Amino acid sequence: MSPTMAGLAIIAGLFVLLGTGMPIAFALGLSAILALVLQGGFGMFYILSETMFAGIANLAYVSIPMFVLMGAAVASSPAGGDLYTALDRWLNRIPGGLVLSNLGACAIFSGMTGSSPATCAAIGKMGIPEMMRRGYPASVATGSIAAGGTLGILIPPSVTLIVYGIATETSIGRLFMAGVIPGIMLTAMFMVWAIIDCKRKGYEFDTRALRYTLREKLSGLPRILPFLLIIAGTLYVLYGGIATPSEAAGAGALLTLLVVVIAYRLFKIRPVANIFGSAMRESVMIMMIMAAAELFAFALSSLFITQTIAAAIASMEVNRWVLMGLINVFLLVAGMFLPPVAVIVMSAPLLFPIITQAGFDPYWFAIILTINMEVGLITPPVGLNLFVINAVAPDVPTREILWGSLPYVLVMFLAIVILCIFPGIVTWLPNHMMGVPI
Repeated sequence: MSPTMAGLAIIAGLFVLLGTGMPIAFALGLSAILALVLQGGFGMFYILSETMFAGIANLAYVSIPMFVLMGAAVASSPAGGDLYTALDRWLNRIPGGLVLSNLGACAIFSGMTGSSPATCAAIGKMGIPEMMRRGYPASVATGSIAAGGTLGILIPPSVTLIVYGIATETSIGRLFMAGVIPGIMLTAMFMVWAIIDCKRKGYEFDTRALRYTLREKLSGLPRILPFLLIIAGTLYVLYGGIATPSEAAGAGALLTLLVVVIAYRLFKIRPVANIFGSAMRESVMIMMIMAAAELFAFALSSLFITQTIAAAIASMEVNRWVLMGLINVFLLVAGMFLPPVAVIVMSAPLLFPIITQAGFDPYWFAIILTINMEVGLITPPVGLNLFVINAVAPDVPTREILWGSLPYVLVMFLAIVILCIFPGIVTWLPNHMMGVPI
């Protein structure tokens, strides 16, 4: 069997396993094992554990469970509610202000947690019922939060960017800095669309009749400022070269946990145990996916599939932007079926030499890849954020959630085009703060 046919067979087998509802890590691992056994017989079993362990035996990976713990501490506390209330009081006079409050809360909460599902769940539990109570259509209420939740994998600290950095051996600090301006830009674009949509449809809401005094607006800030300071401090020590990503993540997780316990008086064992339990489940899931993806990548490489694909792409005599367009289509399709971590671990080592050879900046490409993964989070058939919103608001039909999130998908496409035309939006801040990479 030729490498091309072998690759198609393995990919087809993977999608069959995923179609049965099997967890991503198990589907990746089982399809890789079958491919290796068919290639070299059962004697290949001796390399399975070694390959999977090698996939996660990297000290830099310590930062992942630490950032996950940091996010779990915030997501499992009333911090989301305080953040939502504070923003609502400042933005309620703007047309569609509650949508802006939700998007702003999603952006800040994403920076605290680095998790899109956690952001959707935390903000959605409060935001969706409140928006619908004040007259917002279900599609607007659910779609805005589903889209806002995707910011969790772009705005630093981002687990997705950490995985990309380790997979491609690029600077995690520089990747975080590269995500700052695009994250702010995409949040602003979401907000602009929300205002345009509300004005275009002529929405009139009770929220504009509500007035808050300056004292009421300021009263909610003390609860959320410590979290913002922790995020700023974590990023500062990371960007300033004071600490490694693992050290910064560990310190941030400890400080966040202490603030949550003290501020919300979580002095009993059960709430703290729930925080650690939630962080452990998500961390193990991510690590299992990464270990299985390493085995899957090894199987593809052993069958010379990755080499054949890379050679075929590299030999294409096309304009480099046509090549980037094809890569974007591939990432969009992959993101519709697989979670971001799995796509990055599987594709980044393959695409990295191709995009650098074509003259593209690897840090710029990391942001393009991440926005593509954001699109996958709110598009079927997987669309993880859609399922989270559906669980938070079971009375809203999935069709309404899809229609509400579709405009934000188009906004993300526009953001990709803007970043392609003006790559300096991504590269200016890391180059200015850390110097131009050699």
